Amino acid sequence: MNKLLKSRRALSPVIASIILVAVTVAVSIAVAAWMGALTFSFTKTDQFNVATCTFMPVGASPTYTLVNMSIQNTGSSSWTITTPAQVGTNTNVPLAATGTGVVATALTCLAGKAIYVTLTPTGGFASGSQYSITILLSDGNKIKWVATAP
Repeated sequence: MNKLLKSRRALSPVIASIILVAVTVAVSIAVAAWMGALTFSFTKTDQFNVATCTFMPVGASPTYTLVNMSIQNTGSSSWTITTPAQVGTNTNVPLAATGTGVVATALTCLAGKAIYVTLTPTGGFASGSQYSITILLSDGNKIKWVATAP
């Protein structure tokens, strides 16, 4: 019996080192994947490009009273407009999807797509004046654009 216990050998130091390195690499890959998922979810940003911003008259009136905007979503995630916009000092400007005429409470733009909105501030626009347009998104970010009325 004594001979049987003495004949058992432990793992070779080389094998033990290989197992230790393999376990360390596996744990580091798992931690890196977990941290990467956290980082990407916290660093999401809304990206956009205002393609067009056009002042339009209503009917036969020569006064420009509408603003049509085409906004391209250049980010990898969608964003939503949920509140009225601001044009110059005019706050709570109604916002509608262009062509519908229906004031929207929320308009969503999918990643890689464009959204077409119409802003209808009260009053008109003075020809040649610059107007700052601010559209709020549901996550608190803002789309800001400066345009000059024709």
